[in-house]
Amino acid sequence: MTRTVVLFEGASDRLAFEAASRRLDVGLDALDLVDLDGITNLRAVLRDLLAQTDDVRVLGLYDAAEGAYVRRVLSDLGVLDSAADPERAGFFGCERDLEDEAIAAAGPELVVETLDARGELARFRVFQGQPAQRERAVEDQLHRFAGTAAGRKARFAADVIDAIPLDRMPRPLVALLDAALAG
Repeated sequence: MTRTVVLFEGASDRLAFEAASRRLDVGLDALDLVDLDGITNLRAVLRDLLAQTDDVRVLGLYDAAEGAYVRRVLSDLGVLDSAADPERAGFFGCERDLEDEAIAAAGPELVVETLDARGELARFRVFQGQPAQRERAVEDQLHRFAGTAAGRKARFAADVIDAIPLDRMPRPLVALLDAALAG
């Protein structure tokens, strides 16, 4: 039986993936979910997984800025031709990152509602008033706010995914979930 491993840059992406699976009522019991603790660990983790057995299928999620690195690692390890799109190997890229995908899919109003539900709306309003934030678009403010406090980034995208309408789920997250379940 082929083992399916899904790689995530970090815990925040994994938590969002788990939230999407709950929302879409899809079980993850047959999958191994692995946090890379940073995309730079992709090469070592993927090499180790591929060396363990031929019966492993490895998928992943990454940020657009890391696309060239992901493509190079997949090519170097013989998973993908160097000119091919990483999606052909089951690696799905987010435009900026998953937080940005979630903000775009949900819309700023719904994201603000999730902050309110978490008791962080007052902090966000103070953050918006800071000189460096005043002229930025609300989407950019939300994205920056997601990473300003310990632990907030880990739950931010998952909280938004928990609130987002099912038909607006971020494409890379749904594509990864579909690929993981297709095996």
